[in-house]
Amino acid sequence: MTNKDKVDRRAPGVRVPERPALAVPPRPRLHLLGSRFALMPSLWAWPLVLSVLLVAGVMIWLQAKEVADREAQRADMISDALSLEAQITNRLDEETNKLRALADVIQSRPMSQDAFARHALVLDGLRRFWVSLTWLGDDGRILAHVPDDSMPAHDAARNIGDEVGMAGHLSVSLAGHDEHPGGMLVARYSAGALLRQKVPWWLAAKYDIRLVDESDEVIASTVDGPRHPMQAWYRVSMAPSLPNAWLELASRERITPWWRTMPMALMGGFVVLLGIASVMLRKQMHSVSRAEEAWRTEAAWRSAMEDSLAVGIRARDMQGRLVYVNKTMADMVGYQPDELIGLMPPMPYWVPHELEQSMSRHLRNMAGKAPREGYESRWQHRDGTEVDVMVFEAPLVDAKGMQIGWMASVLNVTERKHMEERERKQMETMAHHARLTMLGEVASTLAHELNQPLSAIASYNAGLLNALGARDDMDPQIMKALQRMGEQAAHAGRIVKRIREFLTRREPRREPCNIMGVIESGVSLLKRDLSRHDVHVSIQGDPHLPEVVADPVLIEQVVVNLVRNASDALSTQAGERRIHVSAAPAGRFVRVSVTDNGPGLQGQRGDRLFAPFYSTKAEGMGMGLAICRSIIELHYGVLDAEEAPERGAVFSFSLPIDAADHGVDQADSREVDA
Repeated sequence: MTNKDKVDRRAPGVRVPERPALAVPPRPRLHLLGSRFALMPSLWAWPLVLSVLLVAGVMIWLQAKEVADREAQRADMISDALSLEAQITNRLDEETNKLRALADVIQSRPMSQDAFARHALVLDGLRRFWVSLTWLGDDGRILAHVPDDSMPAHDAARNIGDEVGMAGHLSVSLAGHDEHPGGMLVARYSAGALLRQKVPWWLAAKYDIRLVDESDEVIASTVDGPRHPMQAWYRVSMAPSLPNAWLELASRERITPWWRTMPMALMGGFVVLLGIASVMLRKQMHSVSRAEEAWRTEAAWRSAMEDSLAVGIRARDMQGRLVYVNKTMADMVGYQPDELIGLMPPMPYWVPHELEQSMSRHLRNMAGKAPREGYESRWQHRDGTEVDVMVFEAPLVDAKGMQIGWMASVLNVTERKHMEERERKQMETMAHHARLTMLGEVASTLAHELNQPLSAIASYNAGLLNALGARDDMDPQIMKALQRMGEQAAHAGRIVKRIREFLTRREPRREPCNIMGVIESGVSLLKRDLSRHDVHVSIQGDPHLPEVVADPVLIEQVVVNLVRNASDALSTQAGERRIHVSAAPAGRFVRVSVTDNGPGLQGQRGDRLFAPFYSTKAEGMGMGLAICRSIIELHYGVLDAEEAPERGAVFSFSLPIDAADHGVDQADSREVDA
C-alpha cells in the first residue's frame, strides 16, 4: 500500500493527505498599460533611499535633543544656584543669631577682655569660619578684639580663626542706655571657608562654584583658575547677606553640538556602508534571479526542511483529528508519526489528571480562540515523564483560500523552564547571601571604626575629671555631667564590642541579670526621642521577678529597638501616645512585652516583619527586627508580634530564668527551649 492510499486503522476512512508540490514563485511584476515590468532590478535602491530619510530624521531629532538638553541644564543650574544661595543665606542668618546670643551675654553681665576672648561662643565662631571678632564701645573704640595681635604666635585663641582670602562682616548692636546704642559686635568671616562648608560634595562635583563681585573678581572659589569660555554658567545675587556679591555656578558638563556627536558619525558610516551594501545587493539579486530557475521540487525541499527543524509541527482538521505530525513532534511525546495520525481527542500524550483542562483548551482552539502569542501546555511522554511545550496555532487553508483545519508549531520548553527556575532560585539565594554578607561587613567595619573615637572620648573625659577634680571651686553638676558622659562612653563602647562579637558569630556573654534594670536602662537612652515625640512610657514588673540568663548589653539593644519602633509608629498619631513595657514570669521564662496604642500591625505577619531587608519605614533598612530575633534566639528565646487587644501592637520576647535562682537544671532548660 502506498503512502497516498494509507488509512489509519484506529480511525476508519481517514486518509493521510498527499504532500502537494510547491510551485516556484514567479518574479514580482508590475502591470502598467498592458505591459509587465519586472520589479526586481529596482528594489536594491530602496534601502539606500530609506536610509537617507532615516539620517535626516535623526539629524532633526539630535538638534531638538541638543536644545532640550541645554534648556534642562540651565533649569537644573538655576535650581541648584537658588538652593545653594538659600543655604548660604540661612547659614549667615544662623551666624548672626549666634552673634546676637553673644551680645545678650555681654549685656547681661560685665565681661573683661580676657573673658570675652575665652568665651565659648567666641571660640566656637572662630572654629567655624570667623576670621576675627571685634567689640566696639558706644564711642567707637575697640574694647576687645579676637584674635589679639599681642597674643603669642602659638596661642590657640589666635590661630583658631586664621584664614586667608577675602572676607565678609556680620554685625550686631549692643543695647545702651537712654535709647542710645551701647556699642557693636563685628564678626569678620572667611568667604572661602563659608563656601567650602556649605557646598555639598555632589554639587562641587557637578559645578565650578565661585563667589564674585560686580567687577567679576573672584572672592572665593571651589576650583582654581578662570571659567572656561565653553562652560554654561549662571549667577544669582547674594544680597542682602553679601552685598555686591554674586554666586556663580559653572557646569562641568559640556553639551556637544549635535553635528559632532557619535550618532552622526555612526549614521554617516551607516549610509556609506548601506550604499556599498546596496551595490552588493543589486548583484546578489541578479544572482538570485538566475538561481530561481534551478530550484528543486517541493517534495525534496520540504523533506530537507522537516529533517532539520527542531520545532514540532502538527495539523488537525476542523473536527480536531490529527492529519499530520512531523518527526520532531512525534519524538516529543515518544510515538511514531504513523501512531498519531488519525487520532481524535483525547490524545494519548495528554496528562491523565488534566484531561478536563486539556479538553477545554482543545475546544477553545477549535473555536478559533487560541492566543495569537501562543500558549503553554503540559504533555506526557510515552515513558510517563511530563513535557512542557509552547504551542502556536494558525489556520490551515487550502489552495482556494478556505480553512480546512489548524496548523500548530510546538516548541519543547521543558529544559528551558527547568533552567530558568534553577537560575531564579540561584540568583535569589546569591542575592540574599550577598546582602547579608555586605551588611555584616559594613556593620563590623563600622563597629571597629567606632572603637577609636569612643576610646578617645573616654580618655579625654577621664583627663578632664582628673584635672578638674583637684579644684575646689568646681560646680558639682559639671563633675556629675562629666562622670555621666564617661559612663555613657563606656556603655557605648560595650555596645559596639558586643555588636561586633555578635556579627562575628561569637556566643553572647550570658550571665544572671535583673531584667527590670536592663529595661529601665534601655528606656533611659531614649528619653530625648520619647520626649520629642510626646510619648509617655510606663514600666511595670513583678516585684518577685527572678533573674534571667542573658547578655544585658544585647538584650538592652533589643529593648531599645522595640521601644524606638513603637515611638516611630506613634510619632504621626494624633492624640495620646502611650507605650507600656512589662515583664512577668512565664514558666521557665520571663516574658517582656512592649505594647503601644498606635496603628497596629496593619495585617502584617510576624514572620514577614522579622524577615531581613523588610521595612515599613521609607528610610528603614529592614534589619532591626531581624537582628532582634537573632539575638533572642541566641538566648534560647522567642520574639513574637501580635495585635493589641484594644488598639496597637504588642512585641514580646522571652528569656530563660537563671537555673540557680529557681533550682532548675540548666541543661534541661536549654533542651526544653530548643
